[in-house]
Amino acid sequence: MKVFLIAGEASGDKLGAALMAGLRDLASPDFSGIGGPLMQAEGLESLFAMDELSIMGLAEVLPKYRHLKRRIRQTAEAVIAARPDVLITIDSPDFCLRVAKLVKAQSDIRIVHYVAPSVWAWRPGRAAKMAKVVDQVLALLPFEPPYMQAAGVACDFVGHPVVAEPQASPAQAQDFRTRHGIGDAPLLLALPGSRRGEVARLAPRFGAALARVMQTHPDLRIVVPTTANVTPLVRDLCASWPGAPLVLDPADMSNALYQAEKRAAFRAADYALAASGTVSLELAAADTPMVIAYDMNPISRILIGMMLRIDTVTLVNLVSETRSVPECLGRNCTPDKIATALHDLMQAPDAQRAAMRLTMERLGAGGQAPGLRAAQAILEKLPASA
Repeated sequence: MKVFLIAGEASGDKLGAALMAGLRDLASPDFSGIGGPLMQAEGLESLFAMDELSIMGLAEVLPKYRHLKRRIRQTAEAVIAARPDVLITIDSPDFCLRVAKLVKAQSDIRIVHYVAPSVWAWRPGRAAKMAKVVDQVLALLPFEPPYMQAAGVACDFVGHPVVAEPQASPAQAQDFRTRHGIGDAPLLLALPGSRRGEVARLAPRFGAALARVMQTHPDLRIVVPTTANVTPLVRDLCASWPGAPLVLDPADMSNALYQAEKRAAFRAADYALAASGTVSLELAAADTPMVIAYDMNPISRILIGMMLRIDTVTLVNLVSETRSVPECLGRNCTPDKIATALHDLMQAPDAQRAAMRLTMERLGAGGQAPGLRAAQAILEKLPASA
């Protein structure tokens, strides 16, 4: 069986590697396509460096637009020449769906897209556009398939990768506290984002909110996990925070050691203050109660606000069908309101735990690994001759 895969960023590379392992467990696949180091470790020889596609934002894309158009055309031609039994595009819809459109126009190759668009949140028309070029969608969230099926495309829920992530043990969490001199003090994780713009916008507000919290909780310790691209900025912005926060820097250790340190921090923490995103699921998996705070530039805030179709942006709230995780969003993302939400959380941290457990259960915890479920869903719908 010939499989062509396309991933354009680190999260897609991770999904792709797990899917490749699942396909190998169930069939005898021959892989080609585009991917990063994790997919290459599973046997993929990338057509070109995946990093060329890891571009965020209009200002960053425009200077490379012509180059990206060439890569789209080159990739589509490679797919058509390879004649795979299935083309699997993984997230990165701006690139992947343009390739899919060209492939669909010139062939009958079956196309599967891994990660459903968040049409339940905004821009529902994306489902109908995807249905024109994609034969099957693999969804990470359990409530997504009906939205895609209504648009006329087959969609299977395969579980979220967070449920397959390793978690630190209680002993490892205690060792983290001991090594960093935290002891039994209350510990809060501060997670102001992984992109420079959101870190620059959120970190000062987080710091001001924590200053207010520490007036009544002076023994509170703060740990700030970072990603390599924002570590210098995080260090600069956290320098004025109260309590001498501990910044976890990926540059200080190997990737494996950093991931272990981050897992231990998540498990050791009593509370978290985090930007909106999939980090809420990571915190839920570690059983760490949280407050979510987020804002964007005023123009984007207005435009997104006009398009949003949901009353919460936190995945724990959406998956559990509760509103257990407090949010400070947009105009409410102020130090005073964040501090009030943190004070309330510290008074009743257990209030979120039922919703977090339900979220993990609904995302597939305790069942088959998402990569294997994704592989099964693809194979079940392939023609028998594949």
